[in-house]
Amino acid sequence: MTRRGFSRRGMNKQAVIDSNVLVALTDSRDKWHSQAQTLLNSLEVEDVRLIYLDCVLNETISVMARRAEEQQRSHQFSALLNKFKQQIIMENITWISPEIPRMYPDVIGLIEDTSGKLNFNDSLIALFCKEFAINVIISFDRDFDMIEWLRRISEPSGVKTVFTENAHNL
Repeated sequence: MTRRGFSRRGMNKQAVIDSNVLVALTDSRDKWHSQAQTLLNSLEVEDVRLIYLDCVLNETISVMARRAEEQQRSHQFSALLNKFKQQIIMENITWISPEIPRMYPDVIGLIEDTSGKLNFNDSLIALFCKEFAINVIISFDRDFDMIEWLRRISEPSGVKTVFTENAHNL
């Protein structure tokens, strides 16, 4: 797995970013667009290192393509994809998909433990975070709230609060 500077002890200011936030940042017509932009600004002010997982990027592109088709905006998909490619450069991607065979039993176990509330990708993300002591996810998905080792940030006001708490807990 390409870990891009991870240690199992983790870092004070790092967070995995979820697909719903990336979609909102990329698509100005998304209902969360404004909040996602303000959230990103807060993360930048606090100098939070964002972790872009390959499975999250796969889901982001798929959601944008499906929505463009469903909303009869297929002609806008190329522009959305170009904007996405400008935001995420390949060198910043953390590739965890090659680890799926090793993590598969635990992913399925977490799906079972949450009665299916967490899907396969979300369970994979949560377990990656646990393995690398990353305790913050940037997401609008409340299902992550049931994961005891993760703190979810969905609003700009949560950024300073969560990372101040993390600093005190180190």
